[in-house]
Amino acid sequence: MLYDAHNHLQDPALAPHLDEIAAAYAEIGLKRAVVNGTCEADWPDVTALARRYDFVLPSYGLHPWDAGNRSPAWFDTLRSTLDANPDASVGEIGLDRWILDRARPDDPQLAGLRRAPLPEQIEVFRAQLALAAERNLAASIHCLDAFGALLEVLETTPLPKRGFLLHAYSGPTEMLPQFIKLGAYFSFNGSFLSAHHARHRDVFRQIPLDRLLIETDAPAMSPPAGYRTHAFAPPDEKLNHPANIAAAYAPIASMHGVPDGTLADSALASIRRLWDGAADRR
Repeated sequence: MLYDAHNHLQDPALAPHLDEIAAAYAEIGLKRAVVNGTCEADWPDVTALARRYDFVLPSYGLHPWDAGNRSPAWFDTLRSTLDANPDASVGEIGLDRWILDRARPDDPQLAGLRRAPLPEQIEVFRAQLALAAERNLAASIHCLDAFGALLEVLETTPLPKRGFLLHAYSGPTEMLPQFIKLGAYFSFNGSFLSAHHARHRDVFRQIPLDRLLIETDAPAMSPPAGYRTHAFAPPDEKLNHPANIAAAYAPIASMHGVPDGTLADSALASIRRLWDGAADRR
């Protein structure tokens, strides 16, 4: 059984392909996929997907890219959305200095977004993390270029007892013990199989097997061409097919020197710890 610990199946780019994706999931043996909302506007879309497909585990959060465009009622809306979806978790939430320090002013990914400064991102992140702790829900966390600030927030904010996921972890090896002590799990993304991501692979070799999950972040973060098992027609290099989750299992198992089945069993146990049986109930 395969699990995708983090994706965005609600992304409009995937809307024409949903039934094709569902068929591909059945073909590869995917059991569940955690689908992460990122803003108030897409939370209803995540709910609709969870009602349409049994494999969807819904998650709701305000992404740091969207923090600057939140409405005054965003937190109440998040609470009520979680109330209405008892199998849900909190995410995608987190911190992002990349949009402030390195992203181009005209980056099309950020068109129309007000880039919230880091203190504002921290305020939004803390509120959502505390909500996850209050309800003991798994939290799926995004971090780019802000791992020091992330650690400070995690050390000074209530955390869910079941733990949290650092999705597509790109931080340093040296910080792993501190994050693990706080309850972190880490999801490996297939894009890290690219030649220029050797550092990321070195980091993931140091992550204990019982803290390791696999993700796609689809439709973003496509694996390199040689590892893609699925693609849309007509081909789109930028659109990651969610069924490419299967491509990441064997390489990360090889990195850890274990059989694919051992990794799959370990990932299943971690999914169950983080999502408390929601992966089995639905």
